[in-house]
Amino acid sequence: MQAHALTVRMIHRVDFPYLVLLVSGGHCLLAIVRDVDDFLLLGQSTDIAPGDAFDKVARRLKLRYSPECQGLCGGAAVELMAQNGNPRTFPSPHVLLHYPDCDFSFSGLLSSITGKVDAEEERLGIHGNEILPNVSDICASFQYSVLQHLAKRIARALLYSELKQLLPAENKTLVISGGVASNVFLRDVVERVAGRFDCQVICPPPKLCTDNGIMIAWNGIEKLKAGIGIAEDFENVQFEHRAPIGKDVSDDVRKAHIKIKTIKLLED
Repeated sequence: MQAHALTVRMIHRVDFPYLVLLVSGGHCLLAIVRDVDDFLLLGQSTDIAPGDAFDKVARRLKLRYSPECQGLCGGAAVELMAQNGNPRTFPSPHVLLHYPDCDFSFSGLLSSITGKVDAEEERLGIHGNEILPNVSDICASFQYSVLQHLAKRIARALLYSELKQLLPAENKTLVISGGVASNVFLRDVVERVAGRFDCQVICPPPKLCTDNGIMIAWNGIEKLKAGIGIAEDFENVQFEHRAPIGKDVSDDVRKAHIKIKTIKLLED
């Protein structure tokens, strides 16, 4: 996860500290990157990752049978179909609305849209490999619900960062990384939210967001240049299946009880 957060520095001049939003098939988190090995975790997904949710929605909608979606991964297929859909058609419930933190939850959004697909297929008599005629509206609605949830957490992370002076007063930077970062609508939404806080948004190209080999190698280069994390006794190196990205300050975010005003993502 640290490698995801640092990859942007491979091609852009991004000074510490900065805020990172990691959105992928396996992770979703917000963290402050203070140095090569110094991270503050503001919040993370409490269940599934957004990329996983997008893939499951694509499978449930049978988008692999759509000619337009041939060769696309689940997230890219949902994004493509959503371009011609109405995101207001199938509204989903607000998630974690009464939790003043930066944690994420996508399983409820997935369950909600899956239930709507079931109901629509029954209503329209869709069977087998047939695809719903209003599949674009469903994709647009799901994508919008995910981005609406992300937007509120990003806004709270930026407000918390201001409160605790974790980011510079000027030239604030938000980095988006991970496979889902290639979603154009996501980038547009994040830029609009960040713009409220005079914060620039930088995102590595998709090939760097998904190539684990490049990311890990760059992480090693960053640490080598800084002279940290270099093992001298290989026999006593400790391995962890899933190491934490850094110090978890999510409880402190919650205690700050930061309220978020309505964030308008759609034009009237």
